[in-house]
Amino acid sequence: MNLFNIKDRVVLVTGGCGVLGGGIAEYLLKEGATVILLHYKEAPLAEAVAKFKNISEQVDGFFCNVTEEESLKKVSDDIVEKYGRIDILINAAGGNMPGATIGPTQTVFDVNMEHFKKVVDLNLFGSILPSIVFGKEMAKNKKGVILNVSSMAAERAITRVVGYSASKAAIDNFTKWLSVELALKYGDGLRVNAIAPGFFIGNQNRDLLIDKETGNYTDRGNTIIQNTPMKRFGNADELNGAVHYLCSDASKFVTGIVVPIDGGFSAFSGV
Repeated sequence: MNLFNIKDRVVLVTGGCGVLGGGIAEYLLKEGATVILLHYKEAPLAEAVAKFKNISEQVDGFFCNVTEEESLKKVSDDIVEKYGRIDILINAAGGNMPGATIGPTQTVFDVNMEHFKKVVDLNLFGSILPSIVFGKEMAKNKKGVILNVSSMAAERAITRVVGYSASKAAIDNFTKWLSVELALKYGDGLRVNAIAPGFFIGNQNRDLLIDKETGNYTDRGNTIIQNTPMKRFGNADELNGAVHYLCSDASKFVTGIVVPIDGGFSAFSGV
C-alpha cells in the first residue's frame, strides 16, 4: 500500500493562479490528483486552467470569492454535484496591500486601517470561510484534509508587514483550533495542518527584495539572506514535498501542526 498515493483525490486550491498556489496545483496534477482551482477573476482562472490542461485533463476551475460565504456555498454545491466529494482543501489565497505595509520612512501610526482590514479579511477570513464551507462537506464523509498557508511573519516579528503578520499569526491558531475541533467531533479522518513558507520571491514581494534597476537584492533582501542559514530564497517547487506528505495518508496521524519551509530561518538566532 502506497501511503503517499494521492491519485484521483479531489483537491481544491484557492489562490491557484498565484506563484505558490499555482506551483502546488501543477505538482498535484502531475501526481494524478484532480485539481480544482478557485479564483475571483474569470480571465486569470481560465488562463490557468488552459495552461494546466497541457499537464492533465483532471483540472477544473470555478469562479468564486473566498471572502464571501454565499459565493463559496454555491461553488461547494456545484463541485459536489460534479465530483461527488471534496478530499483536500488547500487555502493558498492571500496577499498584502501597500497601506498595510509600513514604508521605510513611516511608523505604525501611518498604517491605513482600511487596507489593514482588507488584508486580514483576505488572509484570515479567506481561509476560515473556505475551511468552514468545504470542511462541512468533508465532515459529512468524516474524511478530508485542510491545509492552510501560514508564513514566517506569523512566528517572528518581521518589520513593516504588520497587517500580513497579524493575519498569518491568526492562521496558525485557527489551524490548531480547527484540527482539535474536527478530530473531537468527527473523528480521526479529518485533519488540519499548515505550511509556513520562508522567503520566496513572488509578484507581491519582488520590489521589496530585488532592486528594479540593478537586479541586486535590496537591503531587506540582503538582511533575509543573512538570517537564512541556507543563504538563498526558496523555490516554489520546494513546498511540494511537505504539501504532498500532509495531503496523503503518510501523515494520517498528523494534525494541528505548522511546518516551516524556510531554509532554517525560524531556527536561526542571527548569532
